[in-house]
Amino acid sequence: MSNRLKGKNAVVTGAGSGIGRETALALAREGANVVVNDLGGDVAGTGGSQRPADLVVAEIKALGSQAVANYDSVADFKAAERIIDTCVRTFGRIDILCNIAGTYIGRMIWNMSEEEYDLVYKVHLKGTFNCSRHASVHMRRQRYGRIVNVTSSARMGSGGASVYGAAKGGIASLTLAVARELGRYGVTCNAIAPWATTRLLQATGLDASRPEAATWLAQEGFTSAEGVTGPEYVPPIIVYLCTDYASNVNSQIFPCSGGRIARTEEPVEIRGIYKDYKKDGPWTLDELIEMVPKVLLKKA
Repeated sequence: MSNRLKGKNAVVTGAGSGIGRETALALAREGANVVVNDLGGDVAGTGGSQRPADLVVAEIKALGSQAVANYDSVADFKAAERIIDTCVRTFGRIDILCNIAGTYIGRMIWNMSEEEYDLVYKVHLKGTFNCSRHASVHMRRQRYGRIVNVTSSARMGSGGASVYGAAKGGIASLTLAVARELGRYGVTCNAIAPWATTRLLQATGLDASRPEAATWLAQEGFTSAEGVTGPEYVPPIIVYLCTDYASNVNSQIFPCSGGRIARTEEPVEIRGIYKDYKKDGPWTLDELIEMVPKVLLKKA
């Protein structure tokens, strides 16, 4: 164990398995006290069990750090408040929030039901908002905090994962907004975009012949699932972002997989067409039919 997070108190959602579990353990190894939050449901977000969170708490205590379990759902606004309050009541304050809880339901847009949409959206995007909102009250007041969210390359478009990708895209945008709102108070908010053999990835079948898996694999530079590493390779960048060494790192998104950690830039305008609108008015359809393919869609 090390002491680079000694005295810090963390909440990790979705900490009963996968990246959440590995993150909770990694924070504990650096001396942090951890609230292990996990509903204990299946990959689609249904069901529940206290066992996953309890097992991780036992592992953390065996490391010599303090931990307490919480079984509330991040998707519920009041329940998310209880998650944050568990940390404040147990350890005195909250310094770190890692929003890792997630679900996955693979459907083409024409096959996804409203209920399935709500399950994915509420856990990923609303859950990240819920926990961040309640944690921000404490972090802003104490003028210190670290928030780390989880987005995905699926936000760039992935067949069979339209709602999952949309929710992850929303998390990326939420990260940037929260970073700007809280940065002046000494609170940072960043995100990672991991690629690892978690339950969510396994739910795609890890088969490059399936649209959603094939797209994700291609976006991450893989042609198959071979060589995709486990969730234990993800936490180092998360832990770094939670330390004081990263006090000046804010509003950043870090793709990570295996031995790779990268940083993305926000979208930028790559080319445009312009006219004197005060003199000539808005673009006409005839002008766009000519100019869009010739200029806007022209390959570099």
